[in-house]
Amino acid sequence: MMNEKSRSWLPFGLSHIFYGWWIVLACFIIGLYTGGIIFYGFTAFIDPLVREFGWSYTQVSFAMSLRGIEMSFISPLVGFLVDRYGPRRLVFWGVITIGLGFFMMSVTYSLWMFYASFVLIAFGGGGCTSVVFMRVVTSWFQRRVGLALGVMSSGFGASGLIVPLIVYLIDAFGWRAAVILLGAGTLIVGIPLAFVIRDTPEACSLQPDGRKNDPPVVGPSGKRDGETGDFRFRDALRHRAFLSLVISEFLRMMAVAALVTHIMPYMNILHIPRTTAGLITGAIAVLSIFGRFGLGWLADLFDKRIIMVAAFSLLSLGFFFFCYVEIPWVMIVFLIVFPFGYGGTVVLRGAILREYFGRQTFGRLLGLVMGAAAAGGMIGPTLAGFIFDTTGSYHYTWIFLGIASSVSVLLILFIGPKPKATSPY
Repeated sequence: MMNEKSRSWLPFGLSHIFYGWWIVLACFIIGLYTGGIIFYGFTAFIDPLVREFGWSYTQVSFAMSLRGIEMSFISPLVGFLVDRYGPRRLVFWGVITIGLGFFMMSVTYSLWMFYASFVLIAFGGGGCTSVVFMRVVTSWFQRRVGLALGVMSSGFGASGLIVPLIVYLIDAFGWRAAVILLGAGTLIVGIPLAFVIRDTPEACSLQPDGRKNDPPVVGPSGKRDGETGDFRFRDALRHRAFLSLVISEFLRMMAVAALVTHIMPYMNILHIPRTTAGLITGAIAVLSIFGRFGLGWLADLFDKRIIMVAAFSLLSLGFFFFCYVEIPWVMIVFLIVFPFGYGGTVVLRGAILREYFGRQTFGRLLGLVMGAAAAGGMIGPTLAGFIFDTTGSYHYTWIFLGIASSVSVLLILFIGPKPKATSPY
């Protein structure tokens, strides 16, 4: 069991709860806040910045693309660092850097400085991304990894709740004051929670899932009973399952980042009030929690490939409904289909990586997958802005992104069975 000193901060009556769940809760809260202010909340700043500086939608949304450019390079590095130094150090570094980036953004008076501040925010965001959080969660859980990842990643889903607050702060105090408050909040929320995180259960004299510290049952293969064998890093890179995940994540994030970045300008064109558009943006994120919980739970019971195919199918359908979202009943269907599929895809990428390749090289592999996703996130917002500036309409953008997401369905269908393990070294 965890020693008394390690759990002395826990309230009376709660020390019996497996410590891995406290780590999941800490990651949930950090993800809720940072996801809200960096990813979902960015759309609330577009129109105020365009009005004040006269920049085009393409110029402003390119900041999100810069974040994608940086994350495409940072994510593989973060994966290497989290495997080498552990998640806790990276979370500390991340929250402090994000706060500094927001403070820098508050004094922006030129486009290059706006871009520079967002690059700094993205740099810090590398310490608070799914690469770090999934690495620590998959270290603490094995048999219930789908559910644990679902709970953890629901923090990013719930971060949509912050969007209406961001809209209120901007409208009431101006975007500069809002940015300062958001940066201060990062430090207040993130630093104490970083102390909760522990890199591995073994460091706390525990085992994954809270199993007793009895001698492990070793099977004929030499692996612990119930443990997935680990892959050599170079062998995993060549496997069809890994390559399929990389491409599908690129396409997924390209589509999702474009929609999330441009949803409020799109709603403005449809003459939907800013407050309502902010609520819809938040609803997408919050409703994705059902996909994260539900599909994460199902992934522990059934073939993860089939569950992921279902998730990508729902995501793709959502883009086609989004073309006609001004129709009330279509809006309702969109808010059911798209968030559920989106939430499921977020959870299942980590669950499949853990099942197929083990945990020893998980951070490095997930870093590469997230790097591909970041590259997609780099292209998506700028592509959507370019199409709008060129055609004056978002209609063809959503159709294109729906088709691109459908390709991921085919990739996951042919991902292949779980491979045989090799040495992790």
